[in-house]
Amino acid sequence: MTNINVPTVELNDGNKMPQLGFGVFQVSDLSQAEQTVSDAIEVGYRLIDTAVAYGNEEAVGNAVKKSGVARGNLFITSKLWVDHFTYEKAKQGIDESLTKLGLDYMDLYLLHQPYGDVAGAWRALEEAQQAGKIKSIGVSNFAPDQLMNLELMSNVKPAVNQIEVSPWYQENSAVKFNQQQNVQTEAWAPFAEGKHDIFTNETIAKIGAKYGKSNGQVILRWLIQRGIVVIPKSVHKNRMEENINVFDFELSADDMRVMSGLDKNESQFFDHRDPVAIESIFGSSLKALRN
Repeated sequence: MTNINVPTVELNDGNKMPQLGFGVFQVSDLSQAEQTVSDAIEVGYRLIDTAVAYGNEEAVGNAVKKSGVARGNLFITSKLWVDHFTYEKAKQGIDESLTKLGLDYMDLYLLHQPYGDVAGAWRALEEAQQAGKIKSIGVSNFAPDQLMNLELMSNVKPAVNQIEVSPWYQENSAVKFNQQQNVQTEAWAPFAEGKHDIFTNETIAKIGAKYGKSNGQVILRWLIQRGIVVIPKSVHKNRMEENINVFDFELSADDMRVMSGLDKNESQFFDHRDPVAIESIFGSSLKALRN
């Protein structure tokens, strides 16, 4: 195993979370997902991020079990999908995630989207945390007003808000709000899935050349220096090794300013506040709760 000391951040509940982890979104083939997570753990990743919607919790659990790494040295995250956003269904969903992962507890469990009976589902997460089934609870894709609304109706403040952050969509106001609320920002799709030639962008490459680093490494370092937790994904072991090798250099203040100038200020996937997108993507899952 690679001996890389990934720094941790302290969450508002006192738990510590690695600042760089590994995501398994779109790794739907279970044998590939298990091998990918096994490779990631071998490379040195200790934060593994999955979700009910990814369909690979069992594969993640199998890789964790076979890794030989002590459970206390791993930080396992999963997320509840909106078709379980009621109090009762969320309680069921939490137990189903634990069963599929083969774990006694999850380090972090998130509400995957800000739609449906968020209050009921959140209450189930609060109770699961009290019962020791989840160490930390949080949300994903919540805008500042949605996050504040949840805080006002809840007994436990979310520890994490996982949102889309990349050079093309820097989310400065949302990141600042999270920081003001002492809610840890975690970035999904830090590479924007390669859109707009992000891995060959000349501006990023020019910064990387100063440090002997790739575009991907510069992007990860930029996010880390913004105080953001980041979970890059790759099914290639050499890329996993490259992505975790970002703690031996530091971007200058000028480099950070140059990176900030790349913001297109638009989601590279879909607008989470667009009613048409919400209906198209989440409508069937939410309607299923009524049946």
